[in-house]
Amino acid sequence: MKHPDSSRRSFLKKTTLATAGLTAGPYLLSAQRRDSLLERSYPAFSPNDQIQLGLIGCGIQGIYDTRSALKVAGVKLTAVCDLYQGRLTRAEELWGEGLFKTRDYRELLAREDVDAVIVATPDHWHKQITIDALQAGKAVYCEKPMVQRAEEGHEIIAAQQKTGKVCQVGSQGMSSLGNEKAKQLYEAGAIGDIVMLDMYNDRYSSEGAWQYPIPPDANPETVDFDTFLGRAPKVPYDNTRFFRWRNYRDYGTGVAGDLFVHAFSTLNYILSSNGPVRAQSTGGLRYWKDGRDVPDVTLTFYDYPKTDTHAAFNASFRVNFIAGGGGGGGFRLVGTEGSMEVGQNSVKLFRTKLDMIPGGYSMIAQTEANQEKLREAYEAELGNRRSDYLDLGETVFEAPRDYKGGHYDHFFNFFDAIRGNRTVVQDPRFGLRAAGAAVLANESYYRSQPVKWDPDNMKLLS
Repeated sequence: MKHPDSSRRSFLKKTTLATAGLTAGPYLLSAQRRDSLLERSYPAFSPNDQIQLGLIGCGIQGIYDTRSALKVAGVKLTAVCDLYQGRLTRAEELWGEGLFKTRDYRELLAREDVDAVIVATPDHWHKQITIDALQAGKAVYCEKPMVQRAEEGHEIIAAQQKTGKVCQVGSQGMSSLGNEKAKQLYEAGAIGDIVMLDMYNDRYSSEGAWQYPIPPDANPETVDFDTFLGRAPKVPYDNTRFFRWRNYRDYGTGVAGDLFVHAFSTLNYILSSNGPVRAQSTGGLRYWKDGRDVPDVTLTFYDYPKTDTHAAFNASFRVNFIAGGGGGGGFRLVGTEGSMEVGQNSVKLFRTKLDMIPGGYSMIAQTEANQEKLREAYEAELGNRRSDYLDLGETVFEAPRDYKGGHYDHFFNFFDAIRGNRTVVQDPRFGLRAAGAAVLANESYYRSQPVKWDPDNMKLLS
């Protein structure tokens, strides 16, 4: 049986950007070239190798996660847990009446017909359910951010190490072809030394701003609100808090935990980095004044230190939940010799060269004789630089049309790790470094001051 990594290895060997040429000779790239990303193959599994899956949190992301998980060969959904009765009914509509259904996740964890669980609950429940699941002998796929508070992550790391069970954090783009190609290009020197990251996300919709619809049958009889609150402060029953929990600090992690954490997962993976050392955040509640207590406009600036894999650089993260005129997003790595725009299904590489020879603006104050001497001196100096040998232009790498997507790949990675064929790409240590860097923005925003982070030991310093 051909393992899926075999096609990956083949692709890496025949990379179209002549990786070997970076060390053996000039780096050749034609302008406006289009190329294909890796084509993967996935092995089938026998019925005897079936993984039985439980879903804890059958909301929006839980349903999308489960749909992706069930596309992987040899996976069967056997149990679902949610605190709202309507979602248990929805699970039956989607996956049949034979499911075990409960409002108590502990009942699901006690079942022998559950090998692995998806934890897709509000953020403030991630730590406890993940630890309980690991201790119950289940493999865990925990939605991002892994934890609501950075210090909680060490408890999950300890539980995973003690139990030895597989634990993968769910930033879906992590296992994508786009991320892998970007990592390969960066390590090959395609953009030179990194100098900055520019990430932005403009959400021009009510759903993008977490204004999820509230079911008409939601009431204290159909919703277990007290269990939902968990360790959060006790408040009277409130449908809005239950169904739009991302709007509140008590249950979620705001913009940083919802969106920044994806970017940090990708950034740290591409650079083989442990993360930033400092964050400074600003923003405010500008439009969605609907009772939420998290900002809808956020700008955060991060400092990354110099390491063995990258130079010191700065990262800019911006999110706007009322992007007048439209929406969109971007993730762009800028280096000394080019830049990359990275997506799950594509990578756009721009090769550039800084023109160091003075032009008319600065030469105007020089005599004609000195102008000629200066040009000759600049050309002689630059002629010995590596960048003079680089062909410039743009190359777009695109995934094949039949590519199953980063979400599928992330679950394939998870289930393949359960079967013992590999390790997960986003384990609890990786997950904490992404979550810790993300919630650093919240620490800075609510303190109104810069904060420092130790990315190696994964601890808040100030």
